[in-house]
Amino acid sequence: MFRPISVLVFDSPEAACREIAAQIARLIRERSAAGLATVLGLATGNTPLPLYQELIRLHREEGLSFQPVVSFNLDEYLGLDPKHPESYRSFMRRNLFDHIDMLSENSHLPSGMLAEEEIAAHCAAYETKIVRAGGIDFQILGIGRTGHIGFNEPGTPIDSRTQSIHLDEITRQDAAPAFGGIGQVPEQAITMGCGTILEARRIALLAWGEKKADIVRDAVKGPVTDKVSASFLQTHPAASFYLDRGAASALPA
Repeated sequence: MFRPISVLVFDSPEAACREIAAQIARLIRERSAAGLATVLGLATGNTPLPLYQELIRLHREEGLSFQPVVSFNLDEYLGLDPKHPESYRSFMRRNLFDHIDMLSENSHLPSGMLAEEEIAAHCAAYETKIVRAGGIDFQILGIGRTGHIGFNEPGTPIDSRTQSIHLDEITRQDAAPAFGGIGQVPEQAITMGCGTILEARRIALLAWGEKKADIVRDAVKGPVTDKVSASFLQTHPAASFYLDRGAASALPA
């Protein structure tokens, strides 16, 4: 038996993200006061945008410094140059990195520009960087319609490590509008594995809107299964789901 996973429901994504950002700020300040870096695991997509906006506000208005922060992003599309507007490096710069004082050498993302024979070594090196940084203190996740965390599509085992993965057609369809059509969406990505994610000391999964309600229910209340990689969070001692009312609407009262 796994413990019932922590579920927190808020009136809006912004309210949820204020709470998460406050936790991150406390962690950064406490660790900085002790002379320690804070290692954040970061996500992309629309879901974490209110969180990044709040972190930027805390930096600008309340003096939160990100100089003692190291970050590792979950994933990146294979075949995209870092300057491509839909690359996750570009996303992170637009929505967070260019607006805070984080040192550029402290932000890490998988490379999308790899030959097939380079992928295994690159993924192993990414794992090593995380370990050398001391492991991830606070991991931010979204959840895809397939139940994926990172790009760990159905069938990915719980102990998987950073790897290349073929994207589910549902995932590619969801990305298609941003790319101008599904034919422009990459078919593969590099992603942190489920095992890598589960080694984070704290995990916050964010989900907004009724479109996410059914998959959130499956992840929180369904069996722990590789058909829904987010269900693996039920095995983690410090994972929480942060939901708005729409995303929580399929959960039992």
